[in-house]
Amino acid sequence: MSVYAISDLHLAFFTEKPMDIFGEHWEDHAAKIKENWTRVIREDDLVVLPGDISWAMTLDEFLSDIMFIEELPGYKIISKGNHDYWWQTAKKLREFKNQHNIKTVTFLHNNAYIFEHEGKEYAICATRGWKCPGDSDFTQDDMKVYKREMQRLETSIKKGRNGDREMLVFIHYPPFNNKKEESGFTEILERYGINRCFYGHLHGKMVHEKALIGKLNDESLTEYYLVSCDYLGFNPFKIL
Repeated sequence: MSVYAISDLHLAFFTEKPMDIFGEHWEDHAAKIKENWTRVIREDDLVVLPGDISWAMTLDEFLSDIMFIEELPGYKIISKGNHDYWWQTAKKLREFKNQHNIKTVTFLHNNAYIFEHEGKEYAICATRGWKCPGDSDFTQDDMKVYKREMQRLETSIKKGRNGDREMLVFIHYPPFNNKKEESGFTEILERYGINRCFYGHLHGKMVHEKALIGKLNDESLTEYYLVSCDYLGFNPFKIL
């Protein structure tokens, strides 16, 4: 078994939502994702999708997009992004899966996913995240969401923590502001000894060129990886 990550699929099989307005490389991007995915992912692999899965507004609209993912090889772990308006309570998501016989998808919702790889235990922990203090458009309303998402991150990590188990953390938003300064998210990651954190949300060549890949500073423990699908060339990024 191998473990991969890719975020920001931005699927929209339920309607016309062309993504090539964000660049020619987005043209027919779902076909690119499928081609690259099926070339490298095996049935026993694990793929983490940290947010912005679909443009759907409801679970009914989301059905065609999740069935596209369901039919791809591998087992998928999905967490929430800022555009995932279809997202519901854990109970409703379970009922949705059962209703449509979805077998290869787990939704991470204030919990953690535990698995074993080559004799070692791992936990996948995730939350959506949010803008961070210091961003130019950060407001007092953002502060409420930011604090709530910090709590959700810590809850997920606590659910996954156990002895020598390594925790792999996925946050849809970058867990720092656009100046790449420390935040409540990075403090939690450092405090719980998280070695690797994966994030998405960022799109476009100019933004990607400025994205943080690596550590915040020389004293940091946590390494950061950008896994937005356009940054990855629509290829799943291998983690393990």
